[in-house]
Amino acid sequence: LNKVLKDFINRYQLLRGRRAVLVPGWDCHGLPIELKVLQSRKKKDPRLGPHELRKVAADFARETVDAQREQFKRLGVWADWETPYLTLQKEYEAAQIGVFGDMLLNGHIYRGKKPVHWSPSSRTALAEAELEYPEGHVSRSVYGAFLVETSECAEKSSTVLDILRDAGMSKNQLRLAIWTTTPWTLPANLAVGVNVRLDYALVRDDGANADDESVALVVARDLVESLASKLKRELKVLGVVRGEELIGLRYAHPLRAGVTCPVVAGGDYITTESGTGLVHTAPGHGQEDYVVGQREGLGMVSPVDDGGRFTAEAADGRLEGLSVLSDGNEACIAMAREAGALLLEEPYSHKYPYDWRTKKPTIFRCTEQWFASVDGFRERALDAIANDVAWVPPSGERRIFNMVEGRADWCISRQRVWGVPIPVFYDPDSRESVMDNAIIRAVERLFRERGSDAWFELEADEILPEQYRGRGLVKGTDTMDVWFDSGCSWAAVVAARDALAFPADLYLEGSDQHRGWFQSSLLTAVASRGHAPYRRVLTHGFVLDERGIKMSKSIGNVVDPMEIILGGSNQKTHPPYGADVLRYWVASVDYSGDVLIGPSILRQTADAYRKLRNTLRYLIGNTSDFDLARDGIPLDQLPALDRYMLGSLAAISAEAEKAYDEFHFVRVAQLLQRFATVDLSNFYLDIAKDRLYISAPTASRRRSCQTVLALLLRDMMVLLAPILPHMAEDAFQALPATRAAATSAPSSVFEHGWLDAGAPH
Repeated sequence: LNKVLKDFINRYQLLRGRRAVLVPGWDCHGLPIELKVLQSRKKKDPRLGPHELRKVAADFARETVDAQREQFKRLGVWADWETPYLTLQKEYEAAQIGVFGDMLLNGHIYRGKKPVHWSPSSRTALAEAELEYPEGHVSRSVYGAFLVETSECAEKSSTVLDILRDAGMSKNQLRLAIWTTTPWTLPANLAVGVNVRLDYALVRDDGANADDESVALVVARDLVESLASKLKRELKVLGVVRGEELIGLRYAHPLRAGVTCPVVAGGDYITTESGTGLVHTAPGHGQEDYVVGQREGLGMVSPVDDGGRFTAEAADGRLEGLSVLSDGNEACIAMAREAGALLLEEPYSHKYPYDWRTKKPTIFRCTEQWFASVDGFRERALDAIANDVAWVPPSGERRIFNMVEGRADWCISRQRVWGVPIPVFYDPDSRESVMDNAIIRAVERLFRERGSDAWFELEADEILPEQYRGRGLVKGTDTMDVWFDSGCSWAAVVAARDALAFPADLYLEGSDQHRGWFQSSLLTAVASRGHAPYRRVLTHGFVLDERGIKMSKSIGNVVDPMEIILGGSNQKTHPPYGADVLRYWVASVDYSGDVLIGPSILRQTADAYRKLRNTLRYLIGNTSDFDLARDGIPLDQLPALDRYMLGSLAAISAEAEKAYDEFHFVRVAQLLQRFATVDLSNFYLDIAKDRLYISAPTASRRRSCQTVLALLLRDMMVLLAPILPHMAEDAFQALPATRAAATSAPSSVFEHGWLDAGAPH
């Protein structure tokens, strides 16, 4: 779908006499290929050093590129196939380092310690664009009750004490009701957040304690009924306080003996839509928690290692080595129950981030990473979205605008080997980073000459500028996010190749790229050059099977384009349709949404394709003895019927041209299909048979009809050429010898040019 749509556009622009270039490209770095390499080595020696792993990964990437390139060629896609861009090429990597350097010098790159999406299965940080949210995820959610410290209660909230006293309850019966879908983060709890603008109820719960002692729970007033329903017991409201009156209370940490934590002001993310209205806050494991922690000076605890297992810091060492997503999570729930801090455990179905490569759950984990500070150029990016770029369909503008407007800083570092290194050095004693313009440009020159492999082959002093040598600096080991790789294609390709010009006229990809390539390209270009990398962005939906189900190998409903073109093992049930039928299917669907394909759809498409082909054959066959320049009848001498048909052709041509200009290819297909079937086959060609078959070969009434047929053939070949290039070229090459052999005649329909706007018809 994607490659054929691009070819429609380029072929049309070429026919219009414009220079249209498609430079195909492949993202070659990143975890998918690295995992493929490691998996292939399982039965051999899996221990690969960085040099060998990168070499095997590069070889694998190039083999994949070669295989895919041949398939794309078979689709009839015109492109610069001999010199594509690969993100592993030296020139590309050097340009990427240049963009990174420009962003650094503009103040948009920094190193920080904050929670990021972390994949235990891949052992690396991930960006939002590397996540997916599959249906069917179920978390083990818990409702907890944290014991409020009585001394703090006495000092901080007289209203709370008055409510307890009036109810005949003591201070040591007060609990904070919290809810979390990640019990494994409880060891990292440093606070409970409340919304200062909400009302909170103190409710009497007679069933929370195993000793049958009543407790007073603090819960958002609007959620009392919901909590009572879940606990399956009555909760009697004793009184109500504002959220701000709870600030400063302290409670006993549920999993760490002798530790108390404060109640703090959270933010608008604390609502009454679900939970209790009090949020367990672990700054090391959540973005909103991190912001609150920074504001309140809570510090940060993140006792989880790269593999997603608890470290000795968790719960005083009682959880060390347990996986936070399995037995560690279970252990945290058990410890909360043992401490009397558990009200309820229940399954909770919701959207949860998974690693898009390994298809396994991720976690939020605090680590030191490199970030692009989006705040520094957010407003310029939003202005470019709204004013500098045309979005097709228009809904794409709002989608990417909202994403950029609300996105956090971009984590661009990855803890993998197969990628472009972040060109940073560290002081071995202080671990302070050392990176400036001189270092950036030295690395850029090195990569342009030797590629990024040089980073792993040379010692630090062999890479560093002279003024930094001899200081014992060590190379960083992080590589860049692959979205940063692909997001630099405007610099490495568009701005670097003579046949192209920055900004690009058009970016065309699937609608998921609003958070992927479209966005990463926009952010890198705006941050380094202050301008969007494209003038127009066009998106398409995704290909589903005939029943509207997403294609999956496990389901067995994947439709292979090569099988459509060449046929399957059983050519009676899966005949070879050729590339043009597949291309015509692309033209016949509304690609702005998801599209369907399958055997019955392809049969219908093939029937429609044959109708067009037979129409061209008829036109060619009945003009075999006709030369327009020699035998044509002046248009003003044509009968009314013939002039009517030429008028219809002119109207169809104008409308098709408008549809091509607007990328409305389904309209082009509909126009030409209807014209061939209704106007020609069912009407004009039917009643023209007498003139063509009975009249003398040179009779005026026959030549008049042939004049119309020749003009119909000429324009229909051109109108169909962007969509059905093989059919159009076949027709052009089958033109009568008197026209095809003329020295001034073009040798291809694509040298013919677009329709003659000044033609009399």
